[in-house]
Amino acid sequence: MASSSFTLSPSPKLLHNNRSFHSQNQNPFVFLNSSQSFSLKPHFSFTFTHRSVSPSRTFFSPFTCLAKNSEPSVAVVTPSKREERVVVLVIGGGGREHALCSALKRSSSCDSVFCAPGNVGICSSGDATCIPDLDVFDSESVISFCRKWGVGLVVVGPEAPLVAGLSNELVKAGIPTFGPSSEAAALEGSKNFMKNLCDKYRIPTAKYKTFTDPSAAKKYIQEQGAPIVVKADRLAAGKGVIVAMTLEEAYEAVDSMLIENVFGTAGCRIVVEEFLEGEEASFFALVDGENAIPLESAQDHKRVGDGDTGPNTGGMGAYSPAPILTKELQSVVMESIILPTVKGMSAEGCKFVGVLYAGLMIEKKSGLPKLIEYNVRFGDPECQVS
Repeated sequence: MASSSFTLSPSPKLLHNNRSFHSQNQNPFVFLNSSQSFSLKPHFSFTFTHRSVSPSRTFFSPFTCLAKNSEPSVAVVTPSKREERVVVLVIGGGGREHALCSALKRSSSCDSVFCAPGNVGICSSGDATCIPDLDVFDSESVISFCRKWGVGLVVVGPEAPLVAGLSNELVKAGIPTFGPSSEAAALEGSKNFMKNLCDKYRIPTAKYKTFTDPSAAKKYIQEQGAPIVVKADRLAAGKGVIVAMTLEEAYEAVDSMLIENVFGTAGCRIVVEEFLEGEEASFFALVDGENAIPLESAQDHKRVGDGDTGPNTGGMGAYSPAPILTKELQSVVMESIILPTVKGMSAEGCKFVGVLYAGLMIEKKSGLPKLIEYNVRFGDPECQVS
């Protein structure tokens, strides 16, 4: 199987294939060298090493969970004056992808940007050439497009293609890809998987149980009382969470998911968890499989109604940084949540490599963070403000 590795370096003077370079670009999300390095705010750099796939073919790839036993290597050398340019394909069609396209286009190392499927805003702004007919869930079509147009980096924006394994297939084809494998993307793809990991590695989260039987779920809800939270186990576009303020609302949520199948297969299994009172915030970190670097915090407007009422949405606006996440609390998040997750995923044989987005609740009673959920990519709308 093809494998790859990379290392993080705050001082990016690095050697790759006997060629050296030095990156100093300060754009918020910028690809700096077509096959070696890119940098994200605040001034972090990433470097990649490669291994042979066959005697005649080698590849390297950023952000993949396929190289479970890779051994990264870095050498400090004199910087090169020559800078290569790369063609980038961004996968997705939201505001997040528009922000990524805009930032990538500003890089002097970026030759051109494609976005599939893209949107009207991206097209009209000229930040990327949109490819609306490219099926991003058909990995062969994406690989064919990349080879035809000489794409040197694929940036996967949304969670669904990651969970479906797009990164796995691109990496196997030797195409550098920003985004974790499907195995690592289970942190977002299954709430039950994430909660079990928290249990095993003592990551603070809400008390919970998982159900496929509606009667058993309702019995547990009656024992726990309301308010209580009912979640579809798998991806539901940010809408599979019901915060039930009464027992009746909780029972209705159980029926809607397990009997009426309102979320389809995403709701065939549910997680019923403790209601946490406090303030929500998001926290982002870059992970190389063994280590993590903090990025920035954000908060979004999630409930559909005024005064923070009504059903949850996927987010209707955001701001960054989140005032509640002080430097002290960020350190707590790193030590008690992010790093144990990274170590746990590595111990489970599936290293997480990419952007880890922690949805947090800063509890009112303790003032400490608990993990609500993980996302395995940049947030939308958070990416637009971070």
